[in-house]
Amino acid sequence: MFARLSAFTLTALALPLLAVANSCSSGTLQCCNSVQDPSSKAVQTALADVGVNVGDITVPVGLTCDPITVIGVGSNQCSSQAACCTGNNYNGAVVLGCNPVNVGV
Repeated sequence: MFARLSAFTLTALALPLLAVANSCSSGTLQCCNSVQDPSSKAVQTALADVGVNVGDITVPVGLTCDPITVIGVGSNQCSSQAACCTGNNYNGAVVLGCNPVNVGV
């Protein structure tokens, strides 16, 4: 019975991430501390830190992001802002073109 319960629990946790992964087919699924407008002070500072010209950015920006993989769901839960990102990734400190996604059930 425990094995069935564990399998059910893993399936219940994986389904939302699978749905998000499917809706993020043109980018990468990231777990970001925040997704902000490029005109925000935090984004402008982070872009300057990685050497990106702030004036060239017109898309939402993810700050402090890590990739989310569907494999190993238990170890890749996002407690911050899950986002589908389609732009350049500057070592996770800044990721361009991020749109928040809902991973809730």
